[in-house]
Amino acid sequence: MATVKKAIIPVAGLGTRFLPLSKAVPKELWPLVDKPVIQYIVEEAKASGIKEIIFVTRPKRDLVFDYFENKLRTKRVSKAKYRNHFQEDLKKLEKLTKGISFSRVFQKNPLGDGHALLQAKDLVKKEPCAVLWADDVVESKTPCLLQLIKVFEECKKSVLGLARVPKESFQFYGMIEGNKTKGRTYKIKRIAEKPEPKDSPSNLAVVGRYILTPDVFNFLEKADYNQRGEIVLDEVLSEKLKDGLEVCGCEFEGKWLECGNKSAYLKSNLYLALKHPRFGKELKESLRTWRNRQTR
Repeated sequence: MATVKKAIIPVAGLGTRFLPLSKAVPKELWPLVDKPVIQYIVEEAKASGIKEIIFVTRPKRDLVFDYFENKLRTKRVSKAKYRNHFQEDLKKLEKLTKGISFSRVFQKNPLGDGHALLQAKDLVKKEPCAVLWADDVVESKTPCLLQLIKVFEECKKSVLGLARVPKESFQFYGMIEGNKTKGRTYKIKRIAEKPEPKDSPSNLAVVGRYILTPDVFNFLEKADYNQRGEIVLDEVLSEKLKDGLEVCGCEFEGKWLECGNKSAYLKSNLYLALKHPRFGKELKESLRTWRNRQTR
């Protein structure tokens, strides 16, 4: 089976957890410290060997695609004030996009993440591909996606990214039952979608990183809409596991930073800001000053 060179990044969501701002600005473009969330995702994809990125977006909502395709050239702003601060960032963005082709397909109605992936089927063709949800950033020495690709190259099956979560969070994720094969790799038996803590088969949650084999798109195409009128990837995989579909899991190494709701987004911002080489020291000093004022 071919190596993984294509990635789908769905960005067609309504961003309801971030209303009203998400009505005007896609949440994927909100800054995570000093660059948008989506840039972290694309950086991870490129560092993992991805050569083609397919955005699934809404009609007339091209801001994410334009961010990477219509770049501001440094020559136009060479005389602007503080140019040294942002020219470096612009050059990094331009360097990031070299060697990657970007394309887009449209999801006209919010009919689930599985339905969003189906819109990219013709571009993926019969190749394995990566899927990255734009709500999840992973800080790791080896890119999270590359960890999954290495597992795929061994098992030649679809691979799900996994992370351990506390009991109180089980109800927000697909929780897997599986048998460890070696190291941090699992053979997945089933996925319990958002279970109560007492009903969860483990504390391993499915995170927004996947390697999908071409047959998964055939399953999605034949899938029925659920009670919410959606086709959901994890639900379809769960049903197909019952029919004998083989899926691997990879408990990746790294820190999972969620950005899918306001509280998680703020925590992720604070975590990365405190570590930032340019802003971290100043921010820590400000926090100490504020704390000292409060204790007086």
